Amino acid sequence: MRLTPTFLRSVVAATLLVGLLGGCHWFKKDSELYKEEVAARPLEVPPDLDKPNTDAAMKMPPTASASAPAPVAGAGTTPLGFTVPGERDAIFAKVGDALGGIAGVTIASRAQILGTYDVDFEGSKFLVRVTKTDAGVYVSAVDPRGLPASGEAPVKLMASLKTALGG
Repeated sequence: MRLTPTFLRSVVAATLLVGLLGGCHWFKKDSELYKEEVAARPLEVPPDLDKPNTDAAMKMPPTASASAPAPVAGAGTTPLGFTVPGERDAIFAKVGDALGGIAGVTIASRAQILGTYDVDFEGSKFLVRVTKTDAGVYVSAVDPRGLPASGEAPVKLMASLKTALGG
């Protein structure tokens, strides 16, 4: 008997057919778990996924006011802020007038309800914040996160504002 390509194809096809038909018993569902309805089967969840991780659930993020230097009563000055006597709204208006009189200051926006001026001075962008305290009104330079502004420009502008407001 000669092994021709046609004969080999027939043998391979017959072997595959017998294998497929005879192999169906490999996929039977003998397990008791698979005989029940899909909704009734138990759900197995890995131990570390059965409840949420609550380690940091009650941890509060740090606030900007917690890390910002608080004005010291009686001292009146901090490196990027100073205290002046008066009411917050009146001082806010005076700060706006003083900022308008300082050369090189550009006021990008102002928010009286927040007590802030968004300023650009000598290439540095920061906020001038006006806050009511027990000792009066605290005027400070902060970055957009509420932390003390860094650099030479905020220090220079705060010195100019202090001189203009008499703080």
